[in-house]
Amino acid sequence: MNHHSYAMYPTAVVSGWYFAHPESRYFGITDIARDQLEDYAKRKGWSLEQAEKWLAPLLHG
Repeated sequence: MNHHSYAMYPTAVVSGWYFAHPESRYFGITDIARDQLEDYAKRKGWSLEQAEKWLAPLLHG
């Protein structure tokens, strides 16, 4: 009896298709203003404290 499932092993493997284009442009996230933090927290359903915790490195000093 054949028991091949064609599942990836080990199960923690990550795979994907990656495409590149010579005209691609990448960007980083810079400082986040208070109004952006408040909006993001609201959309995520987070308290401001949660958002501040997770986004602390990106907040204006």
